[in-house]
Order: sequence, then structure tokens, then C-alpha cells
Amino acid sequence: MAPDPVLSSWEKLSTKIVGALLCFLALALVAIGGTLFLSWQLEGSGAAINETGSLRMHTYRLTMLLTRLDEERPRVDLAPAVERQVHMIDQTLAALRRGDPQRPLFLPPGSDIVGQFRPIVASWKGSLRPAALLLERSHEGPRPELRQFQRDADDFVVQVDTLVRLIEQDSARRTLWLRGSQLLLLAMAVGGTVSMIYLMFMLIIDPVNRLSAGMRSMKEKDFSVRLTVASEDEFGQLARGFNRMADRLQALYDNLEAMVRTKTATLEAQNGELALLYDISAFLQCPQPVAALCDGFMRRINDYFKADGGSVRVLDASRGNVHMVVHQGLSDILVEAEHCLKVGDCLCGEAVAKKVTMVHDLRQMDRAHQMQCHREGFVTVSIFHIHAHEQHLGFFNLHFRKAKVFDKREEALLETVGKLLGIALENLRLAACEREIAVSAERNLVAQGLHDSIAQSLNFLNLQVQMLEQSVQDNRCDEIREIVPALRAGVQESYEDVRELLHNFRTKLMQDDLIGSLRVTVDKFRRQTGIAVELVADVDGAPFPREQQLQLLFIVQEALSNIRKHALASRVDIRLTDKQDFHLTIKDNGIGFDSATLLEKGESHVGLHIMRERAERIEAIFAVRSVAGQGTTVELSLRQEQRRAA
Repeated sequence: MAPDPVLSSWEKLSTKIVGALLCFLALALVAIGGTLFLSWQLEGSGAAINETGSLRMHTYRLTMLLTRLDEERPRVDLAPAVERQVHMIDQTLAALRRGDPQRPLFLPPGSDIVGQFRPIVASWKGSLRPAALLLERSHEGPRPELRQFQRDADDFVVQVDTLVRLIEQDSARRTLWLRGSQLLLLAMAVGGTVSMIYLMFMLIIDPVNRLSAGMRSMKEKDFSVRLTVASEDEFGQLARGFNRMADRLQALYDNLEAMVRTKTATLEAQNGELALLYDISAFLQCPQPVAALCDGFMRRINDYFKADGGSVRVLDASRGNVHMVVHQGLSDILVEAEHCLKVGDCLCGEAVAKKVTMVHDLRQMDRAHQMQCHREGFVTVSIFHIHAHEQHLGFFNLHFRKAKVFDKREEALLETVGKLLGIALENLRLAACEREIAVSAERNLVAQGLHDSIAQSLNFLNLQVQMLEQSVQDNRCDEIREIVPALRAGVQESYEDVRELLHNFRTKLMQDDLIGSLRVTVDKFRRQTGIAVELVADVDGAPFPREQQLQLLFIVQEALSNIRKHALASRVDIRLTDKQDFHLTIKDNGIGFDSATLLEKGESHVGLHIMRERAERIEAIFAVRSVAGQGTTVELSLRQEQRRAA
């Protein structure tokens, strides 16, 4: 889709509107300026009429003063008055000649007015003014000069009247112009308003109405509506954009059903992938043998991809072999031929060597006819690897009798399930290693227990038998009578130790009830030994997992066993506090021992070493305090941070 052309500054709607407004403003300013200029000129012409009219008054007054001066001299001195009148006429003519824009005062610039004003000035300066000054200075009686001055003054007044009429005629014309300009200004206001309304309608209202009509049609699902592009401004671009939107909506509406089907198919495929991942994840989390694990995995993958066959093979990196664990849809001949492959052999061995996913179309391979897969009718053979924590554990195959092409989504799915299978296989291996380590550790504790009890008793019995044999050879009956009871006592003690060890080894929790199991152990110890035992438990904390409960029970059993064998105690107090932190105390009133001697023995004291090792397994703090003749106290603490979730 081609982008909209970039509008020039003259094509923009804002430029057009601003330009029209500026033109209208310019015309209005010109009209208003012309009106103001005409008004100013009329005002100056009016002042000129007044000033010109005053010339007549000043001329008549000058004539009257000169006449009185001629009649009444020398009784009255009218010379100053005459001079003032002459001066006033001079000032009036000078003001008319110069003009005064601020007043305003000026003669209209018409040629007839200028032609009439010049003779007036010439008459005044050439004849009237000199004659008036001459008469004012003369001391003689009436003379013919005064009558001549009067005749010249009458002519001068006639000229002034003519000038006044010319100025009035010019003012009348300018008044007509002023009224015309005002009418023109009114016409411009009306015409400008109409023009602006038409311009706004043409540039804005009409395009908006067309766009609104198009949107109403679009709202009624008439996607065939298109707007006429009548201009190149913003509304033109908007019309083009509306048309493109209509094209797109029409195409989308026409293809909506197909798009819905496509989206539905995509969602179904994604839901199928999620269902497969969930099913495989849930299945692989169930504890089961490797063969069952791989078989269930292979069956689910074959069902999802409609494969005609498949297999899971694990890698023996030390020997460079790839072993087939399970298979489906493969003939016995193919299984026999490929139950164990070398890395690099055949297509599968090459994939292992290169550590890349491969999908082979056997029809396009020159040596396909040499492969058992192709001879059995398979067209497509795919190899996807099994990984766990960046370790290559093997691969699984999918065989198809029809050509199969995997898209990127399917390849990603198969690689993901390969990682899930790899993690499950690695978890099985780690679980087996953990069980092996646990069995080895427990056997070590059993061996230490046997060494601490049975081995020492048997060593004692061995010495007694040797002494008995020597006494029999020497026929020392007294020694024989002393040795036989010791042998009987040693055998009895060994028998009791064996029973106690067997009992401890077979001890189980009573439905994950640590307190109940401790009470059973204490009651049995009380019956067997006759020693008074008190168990006080304040339990309000979170439950322990079975492993920690068993270790705590074994520690109590080992402590009671040590008390039975060595303490010669008559009372045992067991205090258990289980809040946020766990604290266990086992205290007897036996003979005790020297703590320094215990430190010298170190790990040779097997009973204490076993208890300490069991405490370390659950990250508990273990301590033994004892004083010779004052009993022994065994303490075990487990802080909240070290408690495991049950």
C-alpha cells in the first residue's frame, strides 16, 4: 500500500483558511483605511473653509479700520489694530499654504483650488497688504488710495468667496466618496461573511458531512461505500485513508470465515500441543522403570503425530554405543539389526555424532534402498535428541510410511518433549544414586552399631573361650567354673544386643506420628530395663517430614541403648519442645563419665558418633554434657531455618 503523498504548504487546509482570512482582513483594512483617510480629508477641508471664510471677515475689518483711521485721525490711533489685522491675514494665508496635519487643516489638492489660491495670495501680497500699510502710515486726509483699496478689497473678497465655493464643492465630492466607501465596506462585510461561510462549508463542513455519511454506511455494514477525493488537503488524505480502511474491512469481512477457521485450527493445534506437553509431563513425573517410562512416552508421541513406528534409544558414551530401549511399529528384523548401534553408523548414528535434529526423506537418498527402514516401507525417518542439563542422553525416532514434513512449531515441540524425557531419565538416575548413597550410609551406621555392640561382645567371648580351652587342657576345674558363667552372661548380652539392633532396624513411624513412636520406644525400654522413664512433649510446631522424624527416633533409641549399657541409671527424663524451633533433651542420673576422656576417644566411641552423624543428616545441633557421678545429658536442637517442609 502506497503511503499518502506529503502535502505542500499551499495544499494544507490550514494554509487555505489562514490565507482566506488574511485576504479578507487586508480588504477590510484597505476599506477602513480609505474611509478614515476620506474622513481626515473632509475634516481638513472643513477647517480650510473656516479659515478661508475668516479672510473675508479680516478683509472687511481691515477696510473698516482704514476708513475710520482716515476719518478720525489724529484723534484715534488705530494703527496697531490695522497691523494686527494685516498680521492675522498673513497668518491665515500662511496656514492655508502650509497646512496642519494635526489639526487637521489643509487645502484640497485640486488644481482649480490651487489655481484660485495663488491669485489670492498674489493680490494680498502684491496690492492689498502694501496699500494697507501705506494708508496706516499716512497722516493726510482722505485720499483716492483709500477708495482704490476698498475696490481692491471687494475684488479680494470675491476671489476668497470663489475659493470657498471651490473648497465646498470638493468637500461635497469627498463626502460622496466617503459614503460610497462606507457602502463598499458594508458590502464587503456582507460579501466576506457569505464568502467565509461558503469557504468553510466547502473546505470543512461538506467533507465532514461526507465522512460522517460514509461512517454511518460503514456502521450499517455497507463496506462498499467509498468517499470522493475532492481535494489534496488533509480532508483529501482523510478520504484516502477512509477508502483504504473500507477496502481492508471489506477484505477482512469477506475473509472472516476463512480467518476464523484458520485461527480455530491454530488454537486447536496449540491446545493439542499443550495437552500433549501436560500429558507427557504428568506421565514422566510418575515413578516407574525406564522401559515403562520410555514406552509410555513413545506411545503418546506416536499417537499425536500419527507415526507408523518409533523407538527410544539411550547413549552409552563410554563405549560409543546407542541402545534401543523401547520400540513400536518396527519389525523384529529391524529391531535385531539396530538394537545396538555405534555412534556414526547409519542415519541415527550420524545424528548422534553431529548432535543435531535430522528428518530424512529416504526417497531422495541414493543409498536409501540399502537401509532396512526403506526396505520395510518407511519413507520419512526423523531423529530428535534427548537432553538433560546440557547432557546428551540419547534420541528417539519417528518413522512414517508417507512423506512427513515437520514445521518449526512441531520441531520445537519434539525438542521440548525430548528435554522432558531427558530430565525424567536423569531424575531416575539421580534417584537411584540417592537410594544407593542412603543405603550405603545406613549400612555404615549398622556396621558401626554392630561394632559397638556385637563385635565387642564377640571379642570378649572369644577371649573367654580361649581361656576355657586353656583351662580344660590344664584340667583347672576352678577356672572352668568361673569362666562358664562369664560365657553365659556374654552370650546373653550378645543375644540382647542383637534383638535390640534388630528391633531398631525394623522400627517404623506410627502413621508419621513421632510422639506416638517415641512413647512406644520408651514403654518398651521401661519394660526391658525396669528404669523409670518420663516423656514430656510440648508439641505445637509444623510437622517434620518422615526422614527427619526417623532420624530423631533413631537418636532417641541410640541414647536409651547407651544408658542401658553404660549409665547404670535408675531414672531417665526426656523433654521435647516443638515450637518454631525444636529442642530435645535426654537426661539420666547414671554414673556419667569424664568429658575430657570422651573428647580423647573422638570417633572411637561409636554410639555417640552415630548419634552425631544422624543429627548432621538433618542439620541439627548435637551436644553431650556429662560429669562423673552426676549423670549424662544429651541435647539436640533444630532451628526453624533448618526445618524442612513435611
